[in-house]
Amino acid sequence: MQEVGVKVLPFLSLRPRRPRLPGPRLPGPRLSTALLGATVLELVVLTGHLAAYPFGLTQERIPQERRTPERRAPDLPQGPPTLPGSLAAERPVVLLHGFIDNRSVFVLLRRALARHGRRHLASLNYSPLTRDLRTAAELLGRHVEEICARTGQREVDIVGHSLGGLIARYYVQRLGGDHRVRTLVTLGTPHGGTAVAPGAGLHPIVRQMRGGSPLIEELRLPAPGCRTRFVSFWSELDQVMVPVGTACVDHPDLDAVNVRVTGIGHLALPVHPAVAAAVREALESQESQESQEFREDTAPSTGTSSVA
Repeated sequence: MQEVGVKVLPFLSLRPRRPRLPGPRLPGPRLSTALLGATVLELVVLTGHLAAYPFGLTQERIPQERRTPERRAPDLPQGPPTLPGSLAAERPVVLLHGFIDNRSVFVLLRRALARHGRRHLASLNYSPLTRDLRTAAELLGRHVEEICARTGQREVDIVGHSLGGLIARYYVQRLGGDHRVRTLVTLGTPHGGTAVAPGAGLHPIVRQMRGGSPLIEELRLPAPGCRTRFVSFWSELDQVMVPVGTACVDHPDLDAVNVRVTGIGHLALPVHPAVAAAVREALESQESQESQEFREDTAPSTGTSSVA
């Protein structure tokens, strides 16, 4: 695992650092001021989200021209990849919300991705009555297959907030979803389980998010050969993630980068413009890397080498 800390967003540093999970919060006036500012921002975000919430209750409508193409999702692997940047290589981005939420939480992130050329964006709703995270992960898998078939793409990227990131991780790690998911970005997701779980005695799926639950322990099992790349955003001011390090991916078999966000809390992660820019960069950086690898693999040998 790699951990990447960033002091100021939107710049996403991909320079490797010595792996280190965040420790406990340190008291002090500077942190108190930052926490106060983050709390005020959380209240503003919550107010705006409550106003937008009714508009996301229904499932997203599929444009008519994309609803009935007779295409099947290609099997993987399938020859050399198409060069990233072409229309054929533009992978869909699937947005998955958190607990007792809906797709309206991604309105601003969706717009930011669309403005920068993402043509295939899907915001999925899962029922708050779902009693098992595994069931939600199976539903996600069916949605991913449908999206791949509809768009003709072989893979997707997923961005999940809170519980949505945990559902996506289970799909990738335990249900073979790594064959379809190129990059999984999580925002404030309790990868290690959280001690803050409101209503944990009332809802089974919330109990699954607690540290030490059978599901969390299942995600600690070996996952050799997992193909998906993980980028996990965590904030030291996220009051839902206790301890804060639980929002980091810490697994020896997973290709993971943990990105530290400062100055904002849990609700602001999917709506803050700086985080949106960093998410976009995380997705695009992988495309650039794959493009470079493809060019190197397919370039004819000339018997010479050069160093820039």
